[in-house]
Amino acid sequence: MFLGAPRLRQSALALLVLAAASAMLVSCGTNYNNIVGSGPVANPATIRVHVFVSNPLFASGSSTVPVLNVVDGQLDLLSPSVISVGATSPTPGPMVLFPNKKFTLVFSASNNSISVVDNASQTVAQPSGGNSGSVTLPGFSESIVIAPDNATGFAAVPTAPVVGQSPGVVDVLSLSTDAISATIPVPGARYLVHSHNGNRILVLGSSPNTVTVLTPSSIGTSTDPRTVVCPDGSPQLNATLCPANVPTPVFDHPVWGIFSSDDSTAYILNCGPECGGTTASITLLDTNSNLAGRTIPVGAGTIGLLSGNTLYVAGTKQGTTCAGAATTTLATTCGEVSAVDLGTMTVSSTATITDGYHSQMAMGANNRLFIGARTCTNIKAPASGNNPGEVRGCLSILNTSKSSVVVPPATGDVTGVQPINRRTVVYVVQNGQLDIYDTTTDKLQTAQVNIIGQAVDVLEVD
Repeated sequence: MFLGAPRLRQSALALLVLAAASAMLVSCGTNYNNIVGSGPVANPATIRVHVFVSNPLFASGSSTVPVLNVVDGQLDLLSPSVISVGATSPTPGPMVLFPNKKFTLVFSASNNSISVVDNASQTVAQPSGGNSGSVTLPGFSESIVIAPDNATGFAAVPTAPVVGQSPGVVDVLSLSTDAISATIPVPGARYLVHSHNGNRILVLGSSPNTVTVLTPSSIGTSTDPRTVVCPDGSPQLNATLCPANVPTPVFDHPVWGIFSSDDSTAYILNCGPECGGTTASITLLDTNSNLAGRTIPVGAGTIGLLSGNTLYVAGTKQGTTCAGAATTTLATTCGEVSAVDLGTMTVSSTATITDGYHSQMAMGANNRLFIGARTCTNIKAPASGNNPGEVRGCLSILNTSKSSVVVPPATGDVTGVQPINRRTVVYVVQNGQLDIYDTTTDKLQTAQVNIIGQAVDVLEVD
């Protein structure tokens, strides 16, 4: 699974709110020693594991400024230096790391702009050709991926107007010149998933029963790069050629996909009832022939992660209670995570998690799967007498070894999850703040990093 797209997906709602809240942002410098506070801080010269936190509301005197905070991912210390992005990204939010890890793409919702940060110099990269250092999309995007060549990006823009057809395009980005090099019409294009080798891009969105497959190597040639996989599972050059009135479509509101390690198969997640359909499932797609095959029913599915021979899929089941929750909860609606054994093509186990639209999933140390959602049921019930009370938000931690779930006592949307390599901690952005979890306890560790402003996304860049 290409990690850039879910980062952009999960922060969409938060970005729209922040865009309105930060209309008066001003430009800034790059050093704020007087802002960090009196506690210990990182030495920028000795940081070996750099973690960026996008922050559109960083406090500077009586104003707020858009920056990327820098955290020492080994010592859990905030750097006094910040990355100024205000000139190109007035509301920095979701970030995408380039495959070569030399650059980080930053999306800004207030002006639909994309800028690129040089990770080594920690400044906005200056493109060739004298451009501004950013590219502006024709509308909001919550899904952007970067090709293995580290020079080409793809952005889904579902509202972009197209003459003679429904809105929706995939813009091809020249990241070295900060320009849109091609525009590919795909009605309702909302989510992109890139194969590991870069040969295929899945385009998913508003279509209830089709998937579009892009072949990047055909872009700019006489061959149409688009293949539509029809409701009956067959590939066609255009959706109008698909068979009509298929009684049982193979897709049911497809919203996400995961590629196998060898890229021969794409596992398409069908949202089903959660998105207005009938049945949640996983449909196997042969990426060589573009033929859809077997379908595996699951309880719900909007996001997934492949770990070895197990595919984890999470979503919110419709019309269900939380009777299966590990601990008693006041919530009346819950989600479910399924572990699918790809050897037997069956669901081997399920566990109850928080509800909401699940758009974030990452595996931390000690077999801990962090699952984040937005628009979940937030509970903050005070303790009274023998009642311990309950605090519950959009984060669930699954112990995949035991199929047990911990819901941390924190409220709010989860807009960023980043396991730190070679450590037993996971950085989580929830409700606008950065939290550091210890995977040996499933709790917040003692040492925390205070982000001054509004944390949106978190990304390890080394």
